[in-house]
Amino acid sequence: MAQTRNNRATVRGRTGTTMRRTLRREAPTTIGLLTDEQDFAAMRRYRTFTFDDHTVYLRQVEGLLRTLAAQGMHTTVALFDPEEYAEFCAEAGIAPDTPAGRSRFTAEIAACGATVAYTGQPIDTLIPLLVARAVRQATWEYATMLLSGLGDCADCGQDIGRAAFDRASHLLLRTLEAAGPGTHHLVCSTPTENEQLLAALHTERDTTGPAHLDSAEGAEFVTVLAVGIARGSHGGVVLRTSAPGAADRVHGWRLTGGSLVPLTAGEVFSAYCTDADTGDPVSPESGVEYCAGFDIGADEPEAHH
Repeated sequence: MAQTRNNRATVRGRTGTTMRRTLRREAPTTIGLLTDEQDFAAMRRYRTFTFDDHTVYLRQVEGLLRTLAAQGMHTTVALFDPEEYAEFCAEAGIAPDTPAGRSRFTAEIAACGATVAYTGQPIDTLIPLLVARAVRQATWEYATMLLSGLGDCADCGQDIGRAAFDRASHLLLRTLEAAGPGTHHLVCSTPTENEQLLAALHTERDTTGPAHLDSAEGAEFVTVLAVGIARGSHGGVVLRTSAPGAADRVHGWRLTGGSLVPLTAGEVFSAYCTDADTGDPVSPESGVEYCAGFDIGADEPEAHH
């Protein structure tokens, strides 16, 4: 009887271990990544952060990511910012020089910060993706803040930011509808007092049905366009369309009075073939047609501002 009880206990122990391993594989994992030398150097002031070489650190992170992927685990990589980490620890009242503190902060940024899913990318590919995602999120957050701070229209009481967002959504949908089938890449540029806001959107549309786009990219694009509409900025939109067997076509519009006004082919060529920083001419791409912007239509009321 004693042997039977021991056998049952052994079976239960093995079953419990197997179940925990199964649950562990189904639990998502997030790795906080220090993408550049400056951030890495800032973390070296903590005694419990034991790495002393950024290249070695990146190699170890990449090895860990591969190991987790080999175990069938879903892993995301989050941008670890040392300044934000110090602020987080101060506000939460936790010691920053601890692995537990870094783990809690990583969990925090996994929920609301910039992340990229690991799908086997080399670390040199993963880092630019993560930085670009962080820039996109910061742009969206700043644009959202600008819209939310505009208040209500003095004449009609309408929320200015919401009206501009609705107007921008309409303009995007009309642009994609008029663009027709193909692979489309749109860029919206809107100036503010502090910086030039940029948002990009990649869509695909076949000969039937609407365009397919990422919802997050769409929200970011519309928000940046809405800032230009609400503030009366002289922004613009550029559309590049690719289709099999045809040259890429580039169209452009100027944001004026809450509407997208088509540019001429010459204006599109000038805008696309001029260095934005220096103003120097840039050689046009071969196999690209620079076309006038097409009429998007304006059957929706303009946003109040």
